[in-house]
Amino acid sequence: QVQLVESGGGLVQAGGSLGLSCAASGRIASITTMGWYRQAPGKQRELVAITTFGGRKIYADSVKGRFTISRDNVQHTVYLQMNSLTPEDTAVYYCNVDGVQLLDTIDEVDSWGRGTRVTVSS
Repeated sequence: QVQLVESGGGLVQAGGSLGLSCAASGRIASITTMGWYRQAPGKQRELVAITTFGGRKIYADSVKGRFTISRDNVQHTVYLQMNSLTPEDTAVYYCNVDGVQLLDTIDEVDSWGRGTRVTVSS
């Protein structure tokens, strides 16, 4: 019902920057929460940053001051600008949308992207 297309990611040296984007498509009326999670090898998936429709933003302590999340409510797209990257940021980054209100229904759904890999070399 909701498809997510992630782009960005790749290989970057420590101290560098990368940007991620995630576009949601489908019969979407609105999306309450859009965000990014990541999973490093051998670790559990963790929150990176989320943003609500009203503009509230929450960041993991490990990325505060380095990452910036933003969204376009018309295009249903969420962005993650990552600066001052370190090898500890190496992970697969997953886009998530939650509280998606669909057109012509009272149902709300959530969805995950397939993930995009970010590798930071030292």
